Amino acid sequence: QVQLAEAGGGLVQAGGSLRLSCVASGRTFNRYTMGWFRQAPGKEREFVAAIRWSGGSTYYADSVKERFTISRDNAKNTVYLQMNSLKPEDTAVYYCAARSNAYYTGSPYGYDDWGQGTQVTVSS
Repeated sequence: QVQLAEAGGGLVQAGGSLRLSCVASGRTFNRYTMGWFRQAPGKEREFVAAIRWSGGSTYYADSVKERFTISRDNAKNTVYLQMNSLKPEDTAVYYCAARSNAYYTGSPYGYDDWGQGTQVTVSS
């Protein structure tokens, strides 16, 4: 099991930027695929981005491509989500998730461990 703790959420105006971080502790972090998901009120949890353990392969939801960047630092057991050009529709609770499998999936059911979430609010 991996324990995950997100940070970096907040209130930002449309067009602004935020950087989320997720620190992992517990089992060997560098063998996990890491993902970011988000959930807005009244909506299902949706995939945002994922990165494989080596950091060489990244995946994004169409809605965030060219605006968000996922990265990881295995030496620091940390995964990041840089969010630029934020829009009001990006408002949600953002969750970090760990998958004990080297292969990517965008389904939340494929992830084993979750953080508590961090609120991102984008004002228009």
